Amino acid sequence: MRKILCQLALLFVSLGFAVTARAAGAADTRVFELRTYTTEPGRLDALLTRFREHTMTIFARHGMTNVAYWVPADAKDGAGGKLVYLLAHESREAAKASWAAFGADPEWQAVRTASETSGKIVTKVESVFLAPTDYCPAAVGGEGKGVARIFELRTYTTPEGKLDALDARFRGGETALFAKSGMTGIGYFHPLDADHGAGHTLIYVLAHANREAAAASWKAFRDDPEWVQMKATSEKDGKLTAKTESMFLTPVDFSPTK
Repeated sequence: MRKILCQLALLFVSLGFAVTARAAGAADTRVFELRTYTTEPGRLDALLTRFREHTMTIFARHGMTNVAYWVPADAKDGAGGKLVYLLAHESREAAKASWAAFGADPEWQAVRTASETSGKIVTKVESVFLAPTDYCPAAVGGEGKGVARIFELRTYTTPEGKLDALDARFRGGETALFAKSGMTGIGYFHPLDADHGAGHTLIYVLAHANREAAAASWKAFRDDPEWVQMKATSEKDGKLTAKTESMFLTPVDFSPTK
């Protein structure tokens, strides 16, 4: 009996090492897709209805993962006329196949035709493919904490050759200081294509309890002596960011991430 138990133990250990080895050796091929739709005036509700009742389900049927859906909170960013959302794909090739299948889906074609009897809904579509950084949370998005939150989409453009240093700072403590100051990191990404800033852009999403909490968190972060020292040390050879953009986003009712 003892011999059998020892053999079973060795088998489980071996299986554990095999699983770990596979996990360690498997490259993360996931890609994310950040999409922004601009609507005809007054047509945002029609777009949201189409996504809520049909589009998300058809996306999932063709292998796309619905991560988050938002609308801009401020007029300067297109509030009332834009939908911003995040999808996940197994790979870039999988994304291409999924979109082809979606476009050819008879249900989607019927839904689009029916929803546009009063005219087109979307006037502009922007798509940015993103690779998760090595410090990006493994579970991007999620259902949140069960309370209403506001999100912040931030884009940092670096001077030439400075992206690695910016990543090192984020990886080496900046994201931890975000958490210390009350901000939740949802995802950290690099664009994959040159025309969207590959090689010199970091795009990330934070969650805040509300707009006031965001302002308080950013103040606490910037006043933190640890951050002041970290920033000074990392920029002794020059600034790491040439441009910073921020957009506050409100999750829609059907967003998986709230």
